[in-house]
Amino acid sequence: MKKTVWTFGLISGAIMAALMLATVPLMDRIGFDQSEVIGYTSIVAAFLFVFFGIRSYRERTPGGALSFGRGLLVGVLISVVASACYVATWEAIYYRLAPDFVDKYGAYVVDKARASGASEDAIAERAAQMEKFKQLYRNPLINASITFFEPFWIGLAVSLASAGVLRRRATEASSVAVRSTPQPIG
Repeated sequence: MKKTVWTFGLISGAIMAALMLATVPLMDRIGFDQSEVIGYTSIVAAFLFVFFGIRSYRERTPGGALSFGRGLLVGVLISVVASACYVATWEAIYYRLAPDFVDKYGAYVVDKARASGASEDAIAERAAQMEKFKQLYRNPLINASITFFEPFWIGLAVSLASAGVLRRRATEASSVAVRSTPQPIG
């Protein structure tokens, strides 16, 4: 299981990291809304490797049997590895390439509230919330925790769905093996 988890987790994490590194420099040009759509789309695409990882694990088990729990465990562990890669990449970007990210994001949130016609009290409340967020986000542990759970929930959902789709009882696995065994002619 270790090899499958590390292989597919690192592939998924590398995809997320590469796409994040490719899109962060464009963030000022495309805006936060489009960046968010691109970011979450790339996370979902990268987590397709959870499905492939669970399937690979199932194909390597004797008889091709896989319980829902074991499939879920494999998927969650792949998601943990991929999310850790995502965190490592974001921490490098945040502290080295974009240390002003939270300031820009805070200004964007306040401007968006203002553009939506929110009252001055609501705008001031939003600005205060963003200031609290900035203070929290400066703590590397909180920063890493928030960043970890950003993709992890998607990985968990993909793990649940994949474990459900790919589960196979031992009796099902043996009947699949019998049907797929070539029969001699004659």
